[in-house]
Amino acid sequence: MSDLVRIRKTATTVEEIYHEGGLPVAHPIKRGSIAVVLENPYAGRYVENITPFMEALKPLGLKLATRLIDALGGDPLKITSYGKGAIVGEDGELEHGATWHVAGGYAMREALGKALAIVPSSKKVGGIGSRLEIPITHKDASYVRSHFDAMEVGIADAPRRAEILFALVMTTGGRVHARLGGLAVEDISKNDGLR
Repeated sequence: MSDLVRIRKTATTVEEIYHEGGLPVAHPIKRGSIAVVLENPYAGRYVENITPFMEALKPLGLKLATRLIDALGGDPLKITSYGKGAIVGEDGELEHGATWHVAGGYAMREALGKALAIVPSSKKVGGIGSRLEIPITHKDASYVRSHFDAMEVGIADAPRRAEILFALVMTTGGRVHARLGGLAVEDISKNDGLR
């Protein structure tokens, strides 16, 4: 891994959702996140060219995506949705979090083998203990309404002032009791990432 990527810790969370008040499902929907906390190489100063960090993050993105798939059962074909995000410590800037767009998004697409939709994202600057709502959509068609969701991500002692927390989120299904119509998974037809 590059000298620009200095990891302090990672954390993985997996939820198994059986119901949200309706009848329990036989096979729970799994939602998982993986977060990494690392040193921000540009903290405390303005650097014009930050693309070297973005490039250096690519192997990390792929490693985390693969680990998250494993945590969700190991079968990339069972992953239906995804999202990504970043929390930049107070000595950094929002643009430092944007370095995760390519490294995190393309990593998930590569690890999943087929994923046509844009990876939804959120980012912010925040202090220790900050939480981030990461939007989730279907990996092949952004308009699949049953898969519009979000997952809260954060680590109690991160990010410190000169750190960044990067996160990936994946699920094995949409909302457990989705029933509001719209484009259904079985009706995805255009293969354009939208419908």
